[in-house]
Amino acid sequence: MLLLTSLALFASAQAAVLTLQSPRAIVTRSNGEQTASLPLSLGRAADPLTITSQDTLKITFQVIEKESGNGVQPHQTFLRFYDAESGEEGIQPVKVTPSGKAKFELNMAKPPASLPPTTTAPLQVELFIGAPDYSPISATLFYLTVPASQPPISHPDEASYHLRPEIHHTFRPDQKLPPKFISAVSTLLVIAPWVVLLGLWSQISYKTPYLFSPSILPFTASLGAFEGLLLWYWVDLKLGQVLLYGSILGLVTLFTGRSALATVAERRLAQK
Repeated sequence: MLLLTSLALFASAQAAVLTLQSPRAIVTRSNGEQTASLPLSLGRAADPLTITSQDTLKITFQVIEKESGNGVQPHQTFLRFYDAESGEEGIQPVKVTPSGKAKFELNMAKPPASLPPTTTAPLQVELFIGAPDYSPISATLFYLTVPASQPPISHPDEASYHLRPEIHHTFRPDQKLPPKFISAVSTLLVIAPWVVLLGLWSQISYKTPYLFSPSILPFTASLGAFEGLLLWYWVDLKLGQVLLYGSILGLVTLFTGRSALATVAERRLAQK
């Protein structure tokens, strides 16, 4: 790890150095009148500039190799407009020709969308240059005061994305139970018809001699299984499970019913 760090420091020390030739910031009006011309330096920030909504800021320079003086086209060159108060920033790429000449224009009549929202605080204008085999450049050129931005238009649905008041649910009060005497009388009224029905059935003589015979009992059991399935569905099962079990019971009932009907028919024919 120490060896890699030493190699990186050695490579950085051996990298060629870039610099700027004739860097300058110029402010012009819409009619072409020049109102300010400011020489720039990588060593320290120049005097602050102020532009209006009718002005255009032009920044020109040439990237050269410090030792040979030859023009160099960097791999990346961009300006950063930073508002220290709000923390907003805007990045503007700068086009550089193969000879290293660069020119940037900021027309405040049509400011770019990447320019950060501005207030009365000045913007810090920084230059960043990067190229292979060269030491990078990072320098504050000057401070720029621009007209304050207009407040953004609120979106119709903006309120939907803010914290809303807490919802307080209102529930109906618990239902009051009727007196126990009323409940007991109602229960007796419901059970009474069944008691009468069972009593009348007990007075009727009916014969089912073959109900529990081996050929009819499976059919009777399958019908009882259907009733148990419905009770199970009411207690625990879901509809899909009822359909699955019901289809199986349906097939069983079909075959046991045919067998039971065939047995009953044979007995009736034998009695004739």
